[in-house]
Amino acid sequence: MGITDWFIVTSGTNPRQVRAIVENIEGELTDQLGIKPLRIEGLDSLAWVLMDFGGFVVHVFHHESREYYNLERLWSDVPRFERQSA
Repeated sequence: MGITDWFIVTSGTNPRQVRAIVENIEGELTDQLGIKPLRIEGLDSLAWVLMDFGGFVVHVFHHESREYYNLERLWSDVPRFERQSA
């Protein structure tokens, strides 16, 4: 796909948690790697926040929105990397 190299999909259980996830991702990438998002959309509703970093895009969903849109189904034919528990 020509839009980006990677999609990262995650979710929170409530709007406050979605905002906290978005702020943490932005803060850590900026502080640790000097990477800032090109654009962030969806902060007004916090149902689906899209963070565009150019080479990768982060989708932070409210849990119910993630189930509804089911992006994993749309991209089921590409390799997936699941988070490993420590």
